[in-house]
Parts: sequence; structure tokens; C-alpha cells
Amino acid sequence: MIPLSILDLAPVTEGSDARQTFANTLDLARHAERLGFRRYWLAEHHNMPGIASAATAVLIGHVAGGTSTIRVGAGGIMLPNHAPLQVAEQFGTLASLYPGRIDLGLGRAPGTDQAAARALRRSYENAEEFPADVVELLGYFEPAVTGQAVRAVPGAGIDVPVWILGSSLFGASLAAMLGLPYAFASHFAPALLGEALDVYRRNFRPSARLQKPHAMLAVNVVAAETDDEARHLFTTQQQAFVRLRRGQPGLVPPPLESASAFDDWCTPIEKAGVNQALACAVVGSTDTVRRGLQAFIDQHRPDELMLTANIFDHALRVHSFELAMQAHAGVT
Repeated sequence: MIPLSILDLAPVTEGSDARQTFANTLDLARHAERLGFRRYWLAEHHNMPGIASAATAVLIGHVAGGTSTIRVGAGGIMLPNHAPLQVAEQFGTLASLYPGRIDLGLGRAPGTDQAAARALRRSYENAEEFPADVVELLGYFEPAVTGQAVRAVPGAGIDVPVWILGSSLFGASLAAMLGLPYAFASHFAPALLGEALDVYRRNFRPSARLQKPHAMLAVNVVAAETDDEARHLFTTQQQAFVRLRRGQPGLVPPPLESASAFDDWCTPIEKAGVNQALACAVVGSTDTVRRGLQAFIDQHRPDELMLTANIFDHALRVHSFELAMQAHAGVT
């Protein structure tokens, strides 16, 4: 059976704060561990009031320290914002504290806007250095050799699985060339999904880290007792996406009064944009989710699936992942 994992964007909901978000994150991770999810990943974002995972490595430590067996990682660290040595040291530290449980996904987007990138003392031009930075970072995880001028302490000689993240052909090509696992952001940018998978699988070169292609795809899954209830909960994510496109990111909003109310809340053009960006979304009852996951797997043949859900109420969010795992049990 294809493993399931969770991508948590550490949502800060209206009426809440980061402290509550972090408590919810750990609670969801503990549920995920009990339910049998393989990985629990957190993503680096900056200058976004509704996402509290900016200090991603710190939050990974919080989650790993509060769980026992589930793999915890970054989905991902936006490498243009960091020096590769610092990332190697951070994740070498995490892997030393929680051996065999830490993943490192790397992205080349800044995870923010131009103003915040400048505040981070970085620039968009740093993304052009991404392939070289990845190679440098991988080198810091190799065993140190005599005379090596710079080494990651801790980090050198520590096994930290490294993934390339992407939503375009660039990441697919790089992951294939370096022989690394690949995670595609189909949960918000599905346009090039099929082509990217083809590029990755066709051009993959075996490496010491990975002998054959391994692709994980992200999917929005909102599950509830009925299709109508799930569609109602999904309006939170729809609103958040439109607000981001309007240049008005804010705290995660509660759902609208009904699923149909979304049609009146936004313009037809905005709705079309949401439908396109969130095309890889499975929303409904357990049976509906099972059929949706089966269709997605049949079409794309992923090695793993990573589920994400932007649901306002924490208890309903936890329940959604419970129902998703139940639905997955019926997938072949």
C-alpha cells in the first residue's frame, strides 16, 4: 500500500495565535503517528500571518521531541534563504537528537515576497545558485576527511535523507540528475505534474543515496461525514487562496456559511484560478475520498502521497485525516 504522510502548514486561524498553532501541530502529529502516517513535514514561509512555520527547524524539533516513531521533516527548507553549512548543521543536530527520523526537503523558491527576502538578507538571484548549493549541502553530510577546511558539526557522516521539492521541470531535472527523491507540490501548482514526473523518471540517475526514482505527490484532502460538510469545510482553503492572490494574506478564515456561498464571495475569474490551483483536491465523505485517491494514484502512480488540509477547526482537521486514512485502507 502506498504510504501516506502529512504536510502541515502550521495554520494560524482567526481568533488564535502561534502558541495555539504549535500546540495543534504537536497534537496532530501525535494523532498522525497513531494512525500510521509515515512522515510529518513542515514548510518554510515568511511574512505570512496565517502560517507559523517560519523557523522550520525549530518546529521540527518541537514535533520530533513530542513524538516517538513518525518521521519529521521539512517540506521544505527554502535553500536560497540559507547558507548550506547552516542547514547541514541544523539538520545534523536534529538527526543526532532523533536518529532515523529526520527528513530534509529542499526548495529553490524564497517562500516569501521580495520585501521579506531583502529582510532575510537574501535575494531572488540566490535561486540561480540552487543546484550548486544543494551539492554543497550534500557534501557536508558526507564523512569528513583529513584536511577538510569546513565541516558540519554535527552533520558530517550523519544520514539525513534529502529530497528535492518542486512544482516545475527544474526540480524534476535536478532530482533526477542527483539521484534524489522528488516531492511535487501538486497541492497548489498541479499544471506541470505529469510532465515533471515523466522528466524525473525518464532521466533519473542512480546514486549512493537512491537506486531508483521515488516520487511523492502532495494532495489536498478534506474529509467529513458527508460530501456537503466536506465541501463546506473546504471553503476555508478556497478563501485563503483567493486572499493570497489578491495580495491580502491574513489569518486562516472560518468556512463560509455554505459551499455554494463561495461562488458569490469571489469573482468568476478568481474561482477559475482556485479551481486550477487546487485541481489536486479530494473533498468529500470517506467513500468519495477513497474514490478520489484511487483515481489520483491510478493516473500518476506515486510512490508516496502527502496529504494537506487547511481546515479552520482543529478537531475537524484531525478528524479529516482520520477519515482520509480510513479511506486509504480501501485503495488498491
